[in-house]
Amino acid sequence: MRIGVDATCWQNARGYGRHARALLSTLARKDSANRYTFFFDSTENTEGVPAEVERRVVRASTPATVAASGDGSRSLPDMWRMSRALSGGDFDVLLFPTIYTYVPVWSRARKIVIIHDVIAERFPQLTVPRPMARLLWNTKVALGRRQADAVVTVSEYSRAGILEHFRLPPERVFVVGEASDPVFRVIPGARATPRLAAAGVTGGRLIVYVGGFSPHKNLESLVEVFARLPEADTRLILVGDYQKDSFHTCYREIRERVERLGIGPRVVFTGYLPDEDLAVLLNLATALALPSLMEGFGLPAIEAAACGCPVIATRESPLPGLLGGGGIFIDPAKPGELEAALGRVLASESVQRQMKEACVAAAGRLTWEAAAAQMMDVIHQAARV
Repeated sequence: MRIGVDATCWQNARGYGRHARALLSTLARKDSANRYTFFFDSTENTEGVPAEVERRVVRASTPATVAASGDGSRSLPDMWRMSRALSGGDFDVLLFPTIYTYVPVWSRARKIVIIHDVIAERFPQLTVPRPMARLLWNTKVALGRRQADAVVTVSEYSRAGILEHFRLPPERVFVVGEASDPVFRVIPGARATPRLAAAGVTGGRLIVYVGGFSPHKNLESLVEVFARLPEADTRLILVGDYQKDSFHTCYREIRERVERLGIGPRVVFTGYLPDEDLAVLLNLATALALPSLMEGFGLPAIEAAACGCPVIATRESPLPGLLGGGGIFIDPAKPGELEAALGRVLASESVQRQMKEACVAAAGRLTWEAAAAQMMDVIHQAARV
């Protein structure tokens, strides 16, 4: 089969891009029976594309990962050019790794669209607050669902949300999981890298958050809880690109909250960290905190687990089933649960050791090879529709 892939999300630095790079790379290498063509709208940051695939560049005035922001939209000419390119090839299957960069297509190819979660539908004011942007998002998602011969999501938790919210036939919605990359691993004797040291990550106990600064990530609650912790040697490390984040962000409000609470010297905003530095940080951390109102998968928690870092995460996610004893799972609407969980981990080295062992075992059960095999099954089922 000939499979065309909308690879415009490859350049995204957030979870969508990480997911696309890992899944598509593994899929192209593993599935030698089929021919893959990746469509990009820019030549920047396309390192790591497998040699096995054909590349095509359909240049856009603004790359989709920048234009399709929480407060913006892609231009109609850019969308039209990509739509024509995807529709014009003699493809058997078209794959959209995320609804985020989806464009309507007109071809006989079977269409697979990945919808990671229903966070934007459950929390529209926190993710797509502008009415026009929300209208465009809802229209795009509706068109994607309508055109899709198969909808893929990343967990059974997200699948249940998609079935409930969109009322799709269950036989059209499939799960293809995620995993951590090999760079995330236990590093014996890990020490802060020069980049971490320059960012201000030094000694003491570290509570780490990794991700964006969107309001649904519940970071204001995390900051409030951290300010109440009595351990003076504990620091909160917030990792994420707050300068080029294309999603709706409340970074400024979080920073102001930190200053008002008088905890500025104990809170570090690192900005974007390359994976090699992030892996070291997660090895040094006492715990990862992910108190989001909802996570479709929660990949930062799996990456932390692979590094042997105990996880404190939202119950509104698949993480309780994925990590088991490697995590403590809290109601994101109850700050007291987050405070108790942090206090429990910080106070006990034996709890930390037990959670570390469970974390590493749980993360080891998830692989991108398994995810690629699941996607290959979906491709073959869609092709037979």
